[in-house]
Amino acid sequence: MRTLVRAAFAAGVLAATLPFIAVAQQPAEAGFQLKEVIVTATKRAENIQDVPFSVSATSQNQILNSGAADIVDLARNVAGFTVADLGPGQSQMAIRGISSGQVIRDQPGVKEQVGVYLDESPISVALFTPDLELFDLARFEVLRGPQGTLFGAGSEAGTVRYITHQPDLGKLEVLTDAALEGVTHGDEGGYFRSMLNLPFSDTIAVRIVGYWHHLPGFIDAITPLGPEGADQPGGFKVDKAVNSGDRGGGRLTVLIKPNDALSITPRVVFQKLETNGFPRVDIYNILANPYTTTQPAVNIGSLQQYRQQQEGLTDDFTLADLKVTYDLGAATLTSVTSFTHRDVLVLRDATQLSGSVTFDVFGDVSTPTSPAGVRTNSPLYDRTHLNVTSEEIRVASNGKRAIDWLVGGFFQHIGRRYGQSLPTPGYDALNASFGYPLGTDPLAPPDMPFWSDLSYRLRQYALFGEGTWHATDQLSLTAGVRYYHYNEDRVLNFHGVFASPTPAGGIPGSVSSSGASPRLILSYKPIRDVQVYAQASRGFRLGGINDPINLPLCSPTDKVIFGGYGTWKDEKLWDYELGMKSQWMDRRLTLNVAAFYEDITNLQATATAGTCSSRLVINVPTARSEGVEAELFFRPNEIWDFGLSATALDAKLTSSVVSSLGVVGGLQDGNRLPTAPKFQAVAYAGFTIPFRGETELFGNLTLQYVGSSFSQFENEEPGWGQIGNTTADPNAARLIAYGGPLTVSQINFNPELPSYTLANLRFGLKSDRWQAAFYVNNIADKSAVLALDYERGRSARIAYLTNQPRTFGIYGSHSF
Repeated sequence: MRTLVRAAFAAGVLAATLPFIAVAQQPAEAGFQLKEVIVTATKRAENIQDVPFSVSATSQNQILNSGAADIVDLARNVAGFTVADLGPGQSQMAIRGISSGQVIRDQPGVKEQVGVYLDESPISVALFTPDLELFDLARFEVLRGPQGTLFGAGSEAGTVRYITHQPDLGKLEVLTDAALEGVTHGDEGGYFRSMLNLPFSDTIAVRIVGYWHHLPGFIDAITPLGPEGADQPGGFKVDKAVNSGDRGGGRLTVLIKPNDALSITPRVVFQKLETNGFPRVDIYNILANPYTTTQPAVNIGSLQQYRQQQEGLTDDFTLADLKVTYDLGAATLTSVTSFTHRDVLVLRDATQLSGSVTFDVFGDVSTPTSPAGVRTNSPLYDRTHLNVTSEEIRVASNGKRAIDWLVGGFFQHIGRRYGQSLPTPGYDALNASFGYPLGTDPLAPPDMPFWSDLSYRLRQYALFGEGTWHATDQLSLTAGVRYYHYNEDRVLNFHGVFASPTPAGGIPGSVSSSGASPRLILSYKPIRDVQVYAQASRGFRLGGINDPINLPLCSPTDKVIFGGYGTWKDEKLWDYELGMKSQWMDRRLTLNVAAFYEDITNLQATATAGTCSSRLVINVPTARSEGVEAELFFRPNEIWDFGLSATALDAKLTSSVVSSLGVVGGLQDGNRLPTAPKFQAVAYAGFTIPFRGETELFGNLTLQYVGSSFSQFENEEPGWGQIGNTTADPNAARLIAYGGPLTVSQINFNPELPSYTLANLRFGLKSDRWQAAFYVNNIADKSAVLALDYERGRSARIAYLTNQPRTFGIYGSHSF
């Protein structure tokens, strides 16, 4: 609360001095002014400086100049916007520090906290939000703070919008661009992209976009030389750059405008993402570490991991939508219908997970004659099949009147099928040879210690409305509300000796809720180009149903701590915000500042159920985030451009979740919200100089700083970065003595994700039609620790995800 009080005091002082600052402004040449940015954050087209809440908009040129290749890179350039990166296609977004922990792949029921839209079609999923190619975009918008009134569920912390260029009836246009790059410690990458805008008549135009992007690999994998599935590997080899991938797709948009009033825009979007591995660096792995004495000792270096088999992700994304607008005169009717289809397959090497259970239950059975051993290959397949249908109809007043208004309705149906399979050759015979210590499950497929099949059906209905009363030319009051109702049904099937088997036909479950999400904004323009505002708004995140924990794998303590969490409630957030948007020096300088206090009820915290190899969502009664964000853009003359964006915040729990044995999963009053750095900033400087004729020489330098954070709440517990010596520290993980006796009794690592700074440089020549550039991303070759990745409560493996090393590239584009 102290941050908000200070911000209120500062805003009061600033408002009092604004008239004097205005007098001091000096006129400048209009050609030096910053460009006007038009956004649709309120579902109306308006200048970003007139929107009475915090919004960021990044253009296609700014994306290129910053060196951003994906949503993770882009997030470092936007104040208050962070992404927990688990590799391509597995990004989890947070705004203003509102995060409940890193979502793991086997949590299909978790809902997103940030709504993601491709134009007006919702595409967000808690973990597998599409990692779209950043091409042919008009802008990338980030709406900070709850947007529940206009954008609904999932936009609790804010909304992210990819705004694409639409077909143009007025001109034939072709744009192509390409890049080729090389990665230090890695292989080559690059892309080719093209756009065609083709008007057929005065009433019909088509816009076609196609692209292919090869993602370079930079992680090396240590793999056994022995035959697949051999218990005793005959040495090791190193496979280079195993996390490479390819992203390809296209977009076809048609504009049909039979008259001035009616516009019909059907569209189809397709993208396929394939990767051959993950950007994971192993810190410790029971199958490959330097501490073993009866198994080969292995030293895993920087940018290396251990794996016994292929890993990777395949993501097929298809979106078909139809937007229809009709000008009724005093108002415009808009209908947006969308259908999304997703097929996602994630393949992970879970040998260390299965092997840790094998060693615990059967001992070291790694002999050539055993039916299965600790090192027996055990791939884990995660499959997601998703179909989403949504419809929004709204009517909004036209022009600027004494009262601008908008009313509408929304419906969404989500069908999701999720399953896991863990084929492990010889496991049934192994279990039988020891007298079935893990029990039996006649419904499980052969040699499948874990198998699951879950089906979800979610239906959501909403009515919403918002109006703005322009009391005077300077004073406006905005009020809105959204009423929602949803219900979700799930049928769960768990089988295998690692699971708690369900009856034939599965176990049904359901959850439902309804509520209202209001917003109130007061804005005032004391002088030209200056707006101050105050906002109170509410956002929400839908509840859900937990999966049962894997009881056969759980320690007695973990059974007590993590048992009994069946469902979780809606998460709700109240945002209180003061802000100022201003332009000075004849609009050559823009300064936007906002201070916020966000109060969260029933935070849906992600908790890892220790040795159970399970994940849960647990409601924490209260939490909060408070902070300040600022953006400064300055163009002193026609040559130079400067920018600075920063966020400082404090996001933490204000209550605890306690079992009979103590605090559950690190959900302790005072712990920080995960994936939320206390400070984040980006600065850039650019120049453009006339070179020859219409050709210009340009250059851009971007510096990005991201503060330290944690992946999960439990990572903050004292002793969590310790494996072994659990008697001295109950928060330590158990050290599994496979390959022992081990040369150590305790392994330590730092669970905090340290701060890091990245620098990107780009320079070249350009004209109105072409560009040729050279770029260096990650100039200092910094390896950032982006997220932790661990198995079986750290006892089987602990690793971290990292970023792409220093990259040199050349770029070219041409438009016709």
